[in-house]
Amino acid sequence: MFSVKPMKPTFKSYLPPLQTDLKKIPQPPIKKLEARLLPGEIVVNEVSFVRKCIGADSSHGDLWGKLICTNFKVSFITHDALPMQRFQVANRLLGEHDVPLACVEQVVTVNDAKGKQKVLCSNQKLKFNPTELILYCKDFRIIRFRFDEAGPQSAKKVCLAIAHYSQPADPQLLFGFEYVGKQYYGSLGERVNGVDPGGGLQMPLFDRPSEWDREIKRTGAAEWRVCSINEGYIVSSSLPEYFVVPVSLADQDLKQYLCFFTAHRIPLWCWNHPNGSALVRMASISDPLQQRKLDQRICSAITKSHPQRSDVLKSDLDKNLPNIQDIQAAFVKVRQICVIEPFEESEEKWLSSMESSRWLEYVRAFLKHSAEVVYLLEGKHVSVILQEEEDRDLSCVVSSLVQLMLDPHFRSLTGFQSLVQKEWVMAGHRFLDRCNHLKKNDKEESPLFQLFLDCVWQIINQYPAAFEFTETYLTVLSDSMWIPVFSTFLFNCPQQRTENSMDFAKSKCIPVGEEKALRFPPVWDWSQQFTPKDQALFNNPMYVGKGATCVQNGAVKSFRRTKKNYSSTLRGMPSSLRNILMDGHDSFTLTRRNSLVSRLKPDFSQIREVVESPTERFFRDWVSRPADLQGMLIPQLLPSHLALWRLYFLRWVPEASIPKGGPVTAYHKLSQLADEVEKLQSQLRQYKGATPASTPTSTPSAPPSDHSRMYFKACSTLEPSSTPEYLSSSFPFSPVGNMCRRSILGTPLSKFLNGAKIWLSTETLANEAL
Repeated sequence: MFSVKPMKPTFKSYLPPLQTDLKKIPQPPIKKLEARLLPGEIVVNEVSFVRKCIGADSSHGDLWGKLICTNFKVSFITHDALPMQRFQVANRLLGEHDVPLACVEQVVTVNDAKGKQKVLCSNQKLKFNPTELILYCKDFRIIRFRFDEAGPQSAKKVCLAIAHYSQPADPQLLFGFEYVGKQYYGSLGERVNGVDPGGGLQMPLFDRPSEWDREIKRTGAAEWRVCSINEGYIVSSSLPEYFVVPVSLADQDLKQYLCFFTAHRIPLWCWNHPNGSALVRMASISDPLQQRKLDQRICSAITKSHPQRSDVLKSDLDKNLPNIQDIQAAFVKVRQICVIEPFEESEEKWLSSMESSRWLEYVRAFLKHSAEVVYLLEGKHVSVILQEEEDRDLSCVVSSLVQLMLDPHFRSLTGFQSLVQKEWVMAGHRFLDRCNHLKKNDKEESPLFQLFLDCVWQIINQYPAAFEFTETYLTVLSDSMWIPVFSTFLFNCPQQRTENSMDFAKSKCIPVGEEKALRFPPVWDWSQQFTPKDQALFNNPMYVGKGATCVQNGAVKSFRRTKKNYSSTLRGMPSSLRNILMDGHDSFTLTRRNSLVSRLKPDFSQIREVVESPTERFFRDWVSRPADLQGMLIPQLLPSHLALWRLYFLRWVPEASIPKGGPVTAYHKLSQLADEVEKLQSQLRQYKGATPASTPTSTPSAPPSDHSRMYFKACSTLEPSSTPEYLSSSFPFSPVGNMCRRSILGTPLSKFLNGAKIWLSTETLANEAL
């Protein structure tokens, strides 16, 4: 037997027993952090105990949770709530902290202890355990995660997974294929839940002859017809199966001309003016020996389609506008200024940097050239051919802007969407290459669609009541480019979509029935992303559409714009008009972009009386009249008239956010007023249509309708009309947790990333020790 020595008193022996007290305290159930997955989405890698950085200089308010990489997105799952939450809109495809992999521009890993950093590419090795992950996003966000408490190997694996899956090597590796295959197709080749992607849309997709026929009739283009020589894409891989050509051009003639045009892209009809003038786009003629003969035949056919047999003028966009590399370089500089460098708008350096980026200069160049085409169509009654090397980039921007300025139909929501579908998607704009979804060739990347949306915003900013949609709609449309689910922005042309979806369905043994290929939903089916309530943010409360009505003295009358309510910003374009729109002479040649700024500086030694050209007279006469919101719109293009699109470029910058301020405050009040007018008009119609015995006495106190077009409803007399706390100049987006400029390894981010090709300088990467 061993003698038991008495135990020495310990610190624990002096503590009172706590077991009985702990048992009485109810323990809350621990919820497992799980990602919400879409059909076809799988988890690739994940790491727990991750901190998402919210504050730029401290960890105060940071969120703890799990970082997950799927084949669709980078997802951060947390039980914590965002501090100072300022947004209400929720995307049905993405969570609050989710980033689509297609939106990730660069993946940067950092190790604090070793003083190392590395930009991760696909199939690369990482020789250190990361303590921090920084995601630079194409929508101008910077998102940071810390791995202080996470497992080192798990953190490394999730970083490598994000880098790999954000840079797919083949179009069929984009998530949209898996999503469409699982979401819409069952085991018997029938649509799941009867869903028809795009089938319920009230707008043409221009993928069938009947929709082109309707557009011909709508514009009164009697001497034009639908051509079907490209059915099955047997003639040109980049052209749509159906397009419009002059009646006088037979199919046999078109087949003979095809081989002389770049990529077999023969002239395509875009739009017809009521006076008979036509807007046409075409690729360049590759054979110089055939140049003159083909030009004569094409112009002759277009002339015959004009009631007055007017002339045809050609505009060479490659000579008169910036190229795609210049536009990309300007966009990179703007991103550097808005995202990387500290924001201080009052500083002269910030403003001069924005000017030196030349982005607004290029916006002005496209608007100016489009206005000149408008003059030819409207003022001179001549048809115009937009010519570009491949007719797939610059012509998309100019043709769309010209139609937007001339045709009020395209300023409605459905009309604008059909315009993009017709002039961008079906015309074969290289969305796959220009968005660089596959990260294959940076030289092919160019933000032409963002440039177009910026030009549209400039016109909306000058004529806010002429458009049915808002800048929120334009911003959301741009963000949708990075959600690889919609066919709209996923391919270079319709033929590529058909070919890849057929191959994918065969390789995965997906029964597609008679369709033979997967049908992707278009982005225009906004119910895929937003609730009807959130879609109300797209509606402009100031819109004065065709046949819009108002109530005056109890009578419903049509709205007419008079000089009393005419915007003073459109007045007074005196002798400086030639600096705004034209070159000072009646010519259709836009000078090179290097002279755009210099022309804005007048040489007072050369001021003299000049004879007013027909072009100047045309625009002076137009500006002197009240603006017809259902007629032609010409934007003013002096530097003072063009502004930075703050909501798009600065929405994630906390310093640029104005709490309870900015354009959203006016939108809030106007929405409430528009909603109140709609309710009063409804009550007035009910009152006029009801007999005295059946007059609804309870209408004023009836609950508000949920079918209002406005996001903000009219307040009752009992409720105070105050600005909601969550409103800011970045609404409906939130800068909280989306823009952190904290230093890396003691080096300011602006210096560390300055001079980058995209984000990081190649010199820094070459000299770093890995």
